[in-house]
Amino acid sequence: MASIKQNLASQPLPDFRNAGVMLRSLLGVNLLAFVAALVQSRGVSDSVQNYIDMAAWVQPLLLVNLALLAVLGKQLQRLPVWIGRTTVVLLAVGSAMLLSDLWRFLTFDEGGSQRLLRAGLLGGLAASFILSYLLLRVSALSPALVEARLQSLNARIRPHFLFNSLNAVISLIRLDPRRAETALEELADLFRALMRDHRELVPLADEIALCRQYLDLEKLRLAERLNVEWQVIDLPATLKVPLLMVQPLLENAVNHGIEPAAEGGTIRIRVARRADELHIDLANPCPGGAERQRGNHMALDNIRERLALYYDLEARLDTGAVLLADGQHEYRVHIVLPCRGDLP
Repeated sequence: MASIKQNLASQPLPDFRNAGVMLRSLLGVNLLAFVAALVQSRGVSDSVQNYIDMAAWVQPLLLVNLALLAVLGKQLQRLPVWIGRTTVVLLAVGSAMLLSDLWRFLTFDEGGSQRLLRAGLLGGLAASFILSYLLLRVSALSPALVEARLQSLNARIRPHFLFNSLNAVISLIRLDPRRAETALEELADLFRALMRDHRELVPLADEIALCRQYLDLEKLRLAERLNVEWQVIDLPATLKVPLLMVQPLLENAVNHGIEPAAEGGTIRIRVARRADELHIDLANPCPGGAERQRGNHMALDNIRERLALYYDLEARLDTGAVLLADGQHEYRVHIVLPCRGDLP
């Protein structure tokens, strides 16, 4: 795999629509304001009052800039890197000067051009600091994301699945040669997916198709013990997701929910769009109860960390065992992703 380590000069702009980017910008600017208040103050009481005064001016400025960057984000991403960054800083300078001038007009303050220049300078310095921090964070995460961490976090189909699937195919060769040929093609597709560049995002429809192929192969082995219920609602055609995000969860469901039960069970998968979020729900029997299911968290932890690396705070994965009315336990997994086709 070719390395795509990026230095700071080549890093694209952060996605200013991302909740994590917004939160870090808010915290960073307020931290700068608090430090400035401490420097200008002679005591604790003075620093608190100075910070309140600064916050009353800084917060509207910050919110205006975040709103502008969220709206203009896609256009800025298309610009050359240095032009995009310069535009971000100039937006901060211009909005700081406009807000300062508006404040002077409303309060009848005689600050003059010196005050405007100082406001623009402070706005530009603050924007440069926050932008540098965000880019440094992305730069620190990128090598881990594309090489070290994702290589270790991306789930692998276990070797026993390959052997079991091949044995199931061999048993079909004489009984149903066509089905055996189809099964081999599905198996080849799965392992072709494993060999793809794991930095890639794939269309959600492709990920679902891969999951269906995986379950078809498991169906050969488990026969009537495995039942699957799919419910796909309002599937966004443009949405892309990390490769092999759902399949390891299905493998968990088969290995820990279906195989241990002599009678097997049903795996339920629901994919639905709600407003600007995509919700993926999986449910499987939990024959050993909640304690048994807690024993296998490797795939869940891996996927949770992958989602955090790809989507920051905008994605989440929740799990838990639920006691049903008939006294049986069911293990459920709930994934939420931002439903924007151009992300990450």
